[in-house]
Amino acid sequence: MSATPSLAGRRIAVTRAREQSSELAGKLAALGAEVVELPLITISKEIDKHVLLDVFTELGSYDWIVFTSANGVRYFFEEFFRIYDDIRSLGLLRFAAVGEATAKAIAAHHLKIECQPKISTAAALADTLIETGSLDSAKILVITGNQNRDELVTKLEAAEAIVDELQVYKTEQTDLTADPVAADFRARGADAILFGSSSAVQSFADQAAALKLAKAAKRPLAGSIGPQTSETMKKLGVPIDFTAKTPGLDSLVEALVKKLGK
Repeated sequence: MSATPSLAGRRIAVTRAREQSSELAGKLAALGAEVVELPLITISKEIDKHVLLDVFTELGSYDWIVFTSANGVRYFFEEFFRIYDDIRSLGLLRFAAVGEATAKAIAAHHLKIECQPKISTAAALADTLIETGSLDSAKILVITGNQNRDELVTKLEAAEAIVDELQVYKTEQTDLTADPVAADFRARGADAILFGSSSAVQSFADQAAALKLAKAAKRPLAGSIGPQTSETMKKLGVPIDFTAKTPGLDSLVEALVKKLGK
């Protein structure tokens, strides 16, 4: 007789963008959970074509290219391969990634990551890059979204690096007021709600009225994927009931199972 899946009978709310929720939803469903998809944010490509042209014209002059998210990797390479047909057009760029998901997205292009911090934060990435001792007058390209923090660039510039930024995507809040899944969440609640980014936490707080639980609904425990998300949760008064040991989906699911699992 097979064992009961560790999350059988549990309702888990997932707050990632709809186009990115399938991997996490699949992991949860495999453990027997009922997944409630609450896409609190939408992520889409947004690039200034003039800035892109300037960057691609100077691509061979950069020493490092720094990615702060897997979204940045995705949209950067979509544009790169739209213009170039040979990966060698990247020249001798060295690659830096903020965390495991970002590193995996880069490695999928058969590229080596030469800098990745142990803690997946922008500040830790900057410190790890500085520790390489190669930043004095180095030219660095940072691939960003519209909500990236300034701390990474500020620290790199303080280390005498020359930093250019290229925004390739934007993160926006999704209005869940009329969403039927949100209505179900309000009525029934969930056993847990998982936050994978600061922007999702901000959207959750901003849409409190649209997500207000009914009196009979189950109050979910809240899980955080990592330090930056936890920081935003604390700032906005969202309780943190469990946190991924290391930032990443597998670690977040492990923390959830430890908290709720059978």
